[in-house]
Amino acid sequence: MNICVFCSAAELDAVYTDAARTFARLLGERGHSLVWGGSDSGLMKVVADEVQEAGGRLIGISVEFLKNVARANADEMIVTADLAERKAAMLARSDAIVVMVGGTGTLDEATEILELRKHGMHTKPVVILNTAGFYDGLREQMRRMEAEGFLPVPLDKLVSFADDGTEALELLGA
Repeated sequence: MNICVFCSAAELDAVYTDAARTFARLLGERGHSLVWGGSDSGLMKVVADEVQEAGGRLIGISVEFLKNVARANADEMIVTADLAERKAAMLARSDAIVVMVGGTGTLDEATEILELRKHGMHTKPVVILNTAGFYDGLREQMRRMEAEGFLPVPLDKLVSFADDGTEALELLGA
């Protein structure tokens, strides 16, 4: 499978990097390809390093204004004109999506992917990897959205939450 991972390009605490390494190693060992933002920094680099070391393929999708931090030794690197084109390319190249810890960029990617899924624009599974409870607040907010009628599809048909990398891959059937 080509598994898209949305995550931070920031340098993060070991609680997040250790979990990312474990997930990425499993992804690579199982022969999957990583579709990611192409950055060679922060958590994006951690994930790419582990996937590559474990034998997985790297498909980077960078953006023009960040191409100076794109990974040089990716198996494939696409540079898009802007962030909207980047998200569309990442979705097009993937079979499934995993959202890892991140900031506003990751949240933007996640909500767009979920909105497209909600409207039937794709049927690819989406899993939020909830490392150290990072997305507990988002899960609660989404439950409220569902309970109060803001989601036209059941939450469990829209997205799954996983506590670790093994569970994330199981939810994807990977």
